[in-house]
Amino acid sequence: MSLAVGTPPPPLWNRHTVTEQEAPMDERHRDDLIRAVRDLAPELSARAGDIEQAREIPADLLDRLRAAGCFRMFVPRSHGGYEADLRTGMTVLETLARADGSTGWTVMIGAETPHLLAMLPRERFDKVYADGPDVVVAGGFAPQGRAELADGGYLVDGRWAFASGARHADWIFGNCVLTGDGQPLPGPAGRPPETRSMLFPAERVTVLDTWHTLGLRGTGSDDVVLDGLFCPAEESFDLFTGVPCVPGPGFVAPLVHFVLHLGAVAVGIARGALDDMTALLADGRQRLYARTPLADSPAVRERLGRADLNVRAARALLHALADDLWAACAGDPAAIAALHPTISASLPWVTEVCAAAVDTCYRAAGGGAARDSSPVQRRFRDIHTFAQHAAAAEGWLGNNGAQLLGRPVELAY
Repeated sequence: MSLAVGTPPPPLWNRHTVTEQEAPMDERHRDDLIRAVRDLAPELSARAGDIEQAREIPADLLDRLRAAGCFRMFVPRSHGGYEADLRTGMTVLETLARADGSTGWTVMIGAETPHLLAMLPRERFDKVYADGPDVVVAGGFAPQGRAELADGGYLVDGRWAFASGARHADWIFGNCVLTGDGQPLPGPAGRPPETRSMLFPAERVTVLDTWHTLGLRGTGSDDVVLDGLFCPAEESFDLFTGVPCVPGPGFVAPLVHFVLHLGAVAVGIARGALDDMTALLADGRQRLYARTPLADSPAVRERLGRADLNVRAARALLHALADDLWAACAGDPAAIAALHPTISASLPWVTEVCAAAVDTCYRAAGGGAARDSSPVQRRFRDIHTFAQHAAAAEGWLGNNGAQLLGRPVELAY
């Protein structure tokens, strides 16, 4: 059966009976998804300033992104999605971030929804997707809430920062420290206190207008707050060690997949800066006091040439790691542990490379790049805001070194 982008597969995800997943996304559907996103990219670039000013994706663009299949791309086909492979998802995210960093980030968060919901019991997962595949979850990974044991579930209080896309989300979760009689429940064998994520319909959660930042301004990464709400046990999940309730390689080690998704967004932002810079130089731009156009400067050519190759190298590394991870998820999950250190270390390295490439563009663009109206300035702010993410911290590089030296590796994922 042929399937146009924007049209979900037949409704195998009905309310009562869910057939197990069909074959993964076929080549034609993958090409259609990527084509739809590429067709949308020019409009996203043209409206990047509007997205930034609104501090979230405007409703009409969200509708276009849904229609393109962005928020269903990782959803199982058994539940109306496309069940895209890792490399396809990375291509989509890179393409969007190349057009606009905030859009790439926002779609990344929304598209990862099924990975999180798959940690719920299967019956609950089925109910969430009963009305269609374009479900969006936002929330906080850091355990900034407390969940007190209660009959049949938990009483939850908390405030979580960086809840990207919270204003258009259908569901919002917050990771919590579990407590009993007000005291944190100790983890096994002396480990830190137990944590668990609590899921709520978005209308029950308060979104605070806190997202006033250097870059990635259009992601709507506000704080979310809830006070004394009851969460049934079946609507809670273990974010870091939960077992997915749906089959398929895309749901094995999802947090490791997320690291590579982040890398794809970083590469997209850097490639967008290179696009903006080459377009800027094409009009004969010449710096004050210079004798030749910037495009004819040997120094500028060398710097841009180096930056382009470095970003290509970063992209190639991510793709190679994605292929290794996908093969392990599909055939040998036990092999994933050996990939953890290198994948976790890849993101800070990729981020450094991409930030350096954007910095090169910003410096070469001259005084005009300092204006808010400059797309190069927006890329500069976006990549340096991206670089503050915990998963891009330098410390992760030590994981790769520890593995090379045969030393124990401490992983957060």
